[in-house]
Amino acid sequence: MSEVTHRQVSRRSFLQAGLALAGTATLLSACGGGGGGAGGGTPTALKLPRPDNPISWPVDESLLIKSGLTPEPGSTLKIYNYADYLSPKVIKDFEKDTGVSVELSTFNDSEEALSKIASGSLGYDLYYPSYDQIGKLVASGLARPLNHDYLPNISNCWEQFTNPWYDQDWHYSVPYTIYTTGIGWRTDQVSADLAAADNPYDALWDSQYQGLTAIIDDWHSAMAMVLLRDGDHDVNTADDAKIERIRSGLADISQATDPKVTVQMYNDLPAGQIGLTQMWSGDAVNAVYYLPKGTSPDVLRYWFPSDGHGMVDNDMMMVLNQGKNPVAAHVFMNYLLDDKVSITNFGFTGYQPPQNSINPDRLVEDGFIPENLKAATVLPEWFDTGDRILGMPIDVEQKWLAVWQEFKAGA
Repeated sequence: MSEVTHRQVSRRSFLQAGLALAGTATLLSACGGGGGGAGGGTPTALKLPRPDNPISWPVDESLLIKSGLTPEPGSTLKIYNYADYLSPKVIKDFEKDTGVSVELSTFNDSEEALSKIASGSLGYDLYYPSYDQIGKLVASGLARPLNHDYLPNISNCWEQFTNPWYDQDWHYSVPYTIYTTGIGWRTDQVSADLAAADNPYDALWDSQYQGLTAIIDDWHSAMAMVLLRDGDHDVNTADDAKIERIRSGLADISQATDPKVTVQMYNDLPAGQIGLTQMWSGDAVNAVYYLPKGTSPDVLRYWFPSDGHGMVDNDMMMVLNQGKNPVAAHVFMNYLLDDKVSITNFGFTGYQPPQNSINPDRLVEDGFIPENLKAATVLPEWFDTGDRILGMPIDVEQKWLAVWQEFKAGA
């Protein structure tokens, strides 16, 4: 990698825990009774897109920017993003090429992010959400529809993201990064070849690793893993019996290995503070650059089901209606979709973009990923076969959160 990220919080540490109730209430309350929300526009009913229930969100054509415009030199593009999730070099190069200044603001959790967006007072142009936030932003009148004329580089992206189920005809979103959720470990602390095991998930429940393990501090990702361990891919279940099975599985893992619940495995694993962890693929890549001086990257491993039947996710870029520089926002998104720019950005974030030009062999050959972490690359077909973490009805979400809170209280 050309750059090393020195992040203070995980790229996705906030995504699920606070998003569920606080995020929905914050954004929908922005609509109030007056219609239109903080960002203007007409609010719509909140819907939950699914791969088998794709949604094309309504478009207020009065909010579309005209074609053929250019960003005004000397203007400011306000970006709201995760901490350490955008390459400083990419920003500087964009500023040099366009004459537009970039003002980057970051957030630590979803409640903070969504509350500030809903206030409408900070004028953010570009936001980096997960796909389960689109409906909330559109329903609250906070999202600006895209003018595709400014985004020809979408052709560089995987086909799945040119007409995604969560945003049919990509009226509001442009893909940013992709990742899997699997298992990471150090071979000097875990001698077994977990990738060759019948069920690698079992290792996190193996008492021989007590005191060495960790799981992601993300309620949906951690709880879904309990089901995946049992071969159950209903990771957004509303079934009370399955939710109870998750409760039991979390109790079992507490008793067996007492795992650390954290979002800092990208640091804790290479530092040797843990030896085995549930992990996002991007953080497995980042772990290489947190290894103590003199420690070989060969000590690190990552596993994700080779058939793609595990958790896969993606983040995206959206233009907000409150911003004053939507033309620059479109141009910046198109800039990030350029194949050379995207690989530079990947070199900083560790999270792979869904670019046609990227494949596992090339990533290893080019030195972005060591051979022993090749499993941390992401394949396009996994977005057809993998399990997606989806938004849930509020009553179902409350049941999941109650189980997670009970687990965390005893963790």
